[in-house]
Amino acid sequence: MKKTYVRVAVYFSAWMLLILITGVWGWISSMNQMMGTDHQPLNSSLVPVEVEPPPYNPNKPTVAVLLGSDSTEVIDFLAPYELFSATKHFNVFAVAPDRRITTLTGGLDVIPHYSFEELDELLGNSPDVVVIPAIFYMDHQGYEAVDDYIKKHSNNDTMILTICTGAENLAHTGLLDGKTATTHWGDMGRLEKKYPEVKWIHDQRFVAAGNIVSSAGLTSGIDATLYAISQLAGEPIAERTARSIHYPNFHYVKDPSMERYHFDLRDAVFILNHAFVWKKQNEGVLLYDGMQETALASVFDTFSAMGTSKTFTISKTISPVKTKHGLYLIPRYQNKNAPNIDRLIVTGTNPSMDLAKYIKEWRVKDKDTEMVYMHAMEPGRFVLEAPIEDLARQTNIPTAVFAAKRLEYRADALQLEGDSYPTGVIVLPVMMGFLSLVMVIWMDRRFLKKENRRAKKSIT
Repeated sequence: MKKTYVRVAVYFSAWMLLILITGVWGWISSMNQMMGTDHQPLNSSLVPVEVEPPPYNPNKPTVAVLLGSDSTEVIDFLAPYELFSATKHFNVFAVAPDRRITTLTGGLDVIPHYSFEELDELLGNSPDVVVIPAIFYMDHQGYEAVDDYIKKHSNNDTMILTICTGAENLAHTGLLDGKTATTHWGDMGRLEKKYPEVKWIHDQRFVAAGNIVSSAGLTSGIDATLYAISQLAGEPIAERTARSIHYPNFHYVKDPSMERYHFDLRDAVFILNHAFVWKKQNEGVLLYDGMQETALASVFDTFSAMGTSKTFTISKTISPVKTKHGLYLIPRYQNKNAPNIDRLIVTGTNPSMDLAKYIKEWRVKDKDTEMVYMHAMEPGRFVLEAPIEDLARQTNIPTAVFAAKRLEYRADALQLEGDSYPTGVIVLPVMMGFLSLVMVIWMDRRFLKKENRRAKKSIT
C-alpha cells in the first residue's frame, strides 16, 4: 500500500513538474516582453536625443511627470501627461534621472524633456505638481535618483500625484508613513505587508490626503488627474478636459467610491496567457507626428500587458516622433527593417492624412498584413474601449474581461464578442502534463520489469 501511495505521489509530481517548468519559463519571457525589457537596446548614437521641450511659461503652474531609467508603466505616464497638457493651463514636462532614452511598458521608447537637475535649474524651485507613475526596478542602480528627487520636492507647496503602484514608489521614500493612500487592487495585499505604516484604502478610485493624491489601478489615475486639475484650475476645466477625451466616468472625480475588486478563479486566464501563449501575435504600432498619447497607451496596455501579443513600434524614419502635446517617441523599426507582423495598428481618433502614402507603401511590402484603425472608426468613444473589444475578438472574452479589470476600467459601454472560454490556452498545459505522465508511466514500468526480473533471479 505504501508503494502505491509513493507511486501516485511520483506520478502527480511528474505531471506537475513539466507544467511548472515550462509555465515559469513562459511567464518570465512574457513578463520581459510586457515590461519592454526584452527589446534590443537602442543605439543612442544613431538617434538624435536633443529635442526641443514644450515652451516654458513662468506664469503657469508646472507639472513634472516622472520617468525611471529602466521601465515605467505606459498608461500611468501618458494619460496624466496628456490630460494636464490638454488643459493648456500647465507647463508639462517629462523628466527623468538623465536625458537618456527610457522605455515604457510594452516597448515604447521616450526621450525625457529634462533631467531632474535640468528642470530644477529651469524652475529655481519645486514643480507645482509631481506625477509618480509606477516606476519599476526600485532595487536597480540608478533608482536612487528618483527616490532623492521625490524627497527633495515633497514640500507642502507641491502636489504629489501617484498613479497605480506609483504609490509604492512614494511609500519607498517613507513619505506615506502615517498617511492614507490607495493603489492597484492586485498589489494592495503585498503593499499592506511591505508598508504597514501606510493606511491603505481599498474602496476608492483615489485618495486625497493633504498635498498627496494617490490613485488606484491604472485608469483610476485619470480620475485622480482630473481631480488634481479641478483643484488647481477649477472643475469646469477638469470637466471640459474629460469631455475632450470622451471619458465616461467623470462622476468619480466628485465621488471616488467604488466596489473593491478581488482575485477570483476566472482571473487565472491572465496567468495562463503569460505562461502558455508562446506564439504571440505580432502587433506593429505605427508612430506618427501629432498622435494622441492616451490612445497610444491604450493599445500597449491592453495587448502586450495581457500576454497574448508582442508590440513593435514602427515609423517612416528613425527620427523622433512628436506627439500631440510635445512628447518625443523613438520608433524601434522602419518599413525596411520591421519584423514580420500580423497587424499594423494605427491609433488615434483622427490619424494624420499624411500616413496614407506610408500605409500604401506598407501594403505593397506585405499584402498579408492587416491594417487596423483602432479608434478612428468610432471617434466619439473613450479610446480604451476599442482595444478591449478588439482583444475579445482576437483572443477570448475572459481575457478581455480581465484586461478591463486590471485596467480598473469600469464602464457599461463595452460590447465584448468572441470565444466564451479560453480553450486554446488550456490545451498546451494539458498536453504537457499528459506527455509528462506518459513518460513517467513508461519509465516506471521499465523499472518494475527490471525489478521483477531481479526478484525472479534472486528466487532461482
